[in-house]
Amino acid sequence: MHATAAPDWRPVAFKEWQLVAEAIASGEQSILLRKGGISEGKAGFQWLHERFFLFPSRFHEQVEQVTPLPDGSLRSFASQPGLAEDDIVFSVYVETLASGRITDWEEVLRLAPYHIWREEIVRERFEWGEEPGLAWATIRAWRMDPPWILKDRATFGGCRSWFGLPADEGGDWRTHLTAAEMVEPICGRPCWLESI
Repeated sequence: MHATAAPDWRPVAFKEWQLVAEAIASGEQSILLRKGGISEGKAGFQWLHERFFLFPSRFHEQVEQVTPLPDGSLRSFASQPGLAEDDIVFSVYVETLASGRITDWEEVLRLAPYHIWREEIVRERFEWGEEPGLAWATIRAWRMDPPWILKDRATFGGCRSWFGLPADEGGDWRTHLTAAEMVEPICGRPCWLESI
């Protein structure tokens, strides 16, 4: 199966930790969890798009907030030689298979095999705000090699989950999708989520 996008689709990005994006690209993670925040508006976080690129946000504290690699070593940021400091590498394209909201902590615990966040980080997100719960999405992902590279800009900043991408920069993004390789999640997918 190839990655596809409608002819009139404008590329959008979903901001996620770089280490999570790498785990999705390697098949270690098959879900996304989101609480939302101040910038999400009155309705809170919503799954606004069914297809999107992952924007890999980098901050070094995330290393301590995710589980170790299968061999027990700490995760680290994959380096890509030849990149400028302001280059943003879009190497993961995602399609949402199903999405919803989960409000039962015991059900959230059942999701542990499908993501790399530490339990305490998930619990913190779950309990944040007036109502406990998390938005979830099961996903299918494609790894793009070579990746689509864009220059960082102010419109990529801020505490928001979604933003549009400049379709006419960084080469033809559709060419990158055509060559993308679908990721088979070695962790499986929590299909039971769709019934809760």
